[in-house]
Parts: sequence; structure tokens; C-alpha cells
Amino acid sequence: MLVDFHCHTTESDGTLAPAELGAAMRARGVEIFAISDHDSLGAFPKLEGSGGGATIVTGIELNTTYKGNEVHVLGYGFPLDAPEIDTAITANRDHRVRRAERMIEQLAAAGYALDVADVRAEAGHADSALGRPHVARALVRAGYVPDVETAFRQLLVAGKPGYVPQTYMLPHEAVALIGRSGGVAVLAHPGRLKDESIVDELVNAGLAGLEVFYATHTPSQVAHYRELAAKHNLVMTAGSDFHDLRYNPRGVGMEVERADIAPFLERVL
Repeated sequence: MLVDFHCHTTESDGTLAPAELGAAMRARGVEIFAISDHDSLGAFPKLEGSGGGATIVTGIELNTTYKGNEVHVLGYGFPLDAPEIDTAITANRDHRVRRAERMIEQLAAAGYALDVADVRAEAGHADSALGRPHVARALVRAGYVPDVETAFRQLLVAGKPGYVPQTYMLPHEAVALIGRSGGVAVLAHPGRLKDESIVDELVNAGLAGLEVFYATHTPSQVAHYRELAAKHNLVMTAGSDFHDLRYNPRGVGMEVERADIAPFLERVL
């Protein structure tokens, strides 16, 4: 079956509006999907029935920081008005603004003049959750670099002029608050983890699932994370992590066996 529980819109760092992403899901024939914008739930009221007959699951991707590393925690199936989720979103979005402002200051000192308005213009609208991709796109638009990849490589990664480290909540906190809000907490793209030992810690905090089927996971990684999920009795999910057709040429949708994700579907449908 075709599903997708990890994708982004202009409410965070994607380039398709919510209705456009819903239309892409419909065109691809995706049966069930969740929008998982970074620190935002703004897409859901704007879907306007664009998903056609697809079932839509509430979702979010909370950015967290642990031991200097970025850890992304996906949450599914919680009420849109869950107060703890709203509080976490507000805290993370405030951090995003402060971080973007520091990036802009550091870039200006290095000779790359941008202002907050330039970055916000790349975010779609005033309520979008700001992130490094918006700064990168602003650098491209200003003519400083030819593309987003170059902006990241030359200016926005550790050791470069525009890099500012993240200081979000701990992933353990994100996992726990998603669970208290009635949702299913899932660790995103485990293949990108720098230290897999965190899985054990998050299981103790209430982690319920693992994104086993991910667009860039190799067959050996899928097999490994399938075993890890079984070891910890975690549900398995699938996600394309779609942001932009230019950088996600596979588009939306992940083909999976229904039996593999049935335990997850039982939790969120």
C-alpha cells in the first residue's frame, strides 16, 4: 500500500502549500498520509479536502537537541488543540526566530547582507516556522550562492560563518509530552542518528515507534531498524520526508506492506 507519514509544507520548510501537497498525495494515489511540519500544525486547516479520498493523520515533527546533536521526534494521532503540543511549538518557534536572527547577524559580519524580512519572505507567510532552509533560499535569491546545497555547505554548517547551533528541548521531553497528549511518538530517520544508543533512552521515556521505512534508508538499514523495532516492541512507520520536488525527486509516498504498519495504524486511526 502507498502511505506517507513524513512530509512538509510551506508551514515549515517545505515548498508546497498544504493544499498542493494534498493534491500531490492524491495524484500519487497515497491512501493514508500525515503532514509532519517542523514545529507547526498550521497545514491541517488548509488542506481543503485536497487529499481526495486519502485518510489524513494528525502529525508534527518536533526538533530537539541532545548532546549537541539534532534529534527529530515525530508525533501522530493527538488532538490538534493539545495544550502541551502547543506549548512545545511556541517554545521551538521562538528559538527558531532567535536562531535565524543570529545567523543573519553572523552572515552580515562576514559580508553576506540579509535581514529578517528577506528570510521571512522565503518562509511563505508570517506564521511559517523559520529554519536554515529559509536562510539558504534567501542567500540564493540575493545572489550570494547558486543553490541551497552550496549555501549550506559554504555558509550554514558547523565551522562556517552563518552556523548557529540548535538548543531545542530534549528528545526525551518531546517523546513524553507527545505521549501525554494522546499521541504516538516516533523517532524520525534513525539512519541519520550519530549515536544509536539514544534509542534505548527514548524507549524508557515512552518512545512508541521507529521510522523504519525512510526514503534514503538502504535495504540493510531497513532490516536493521526492523530488528531494532521488534527488540523494543516499537511500531514501524514510513515516510518520504518530502520537502521539494527539486531535492526530493522521488516525490511523495512510500510503498509498504500493510502488515508492517498495521500496529501503527491501529494506534492512530
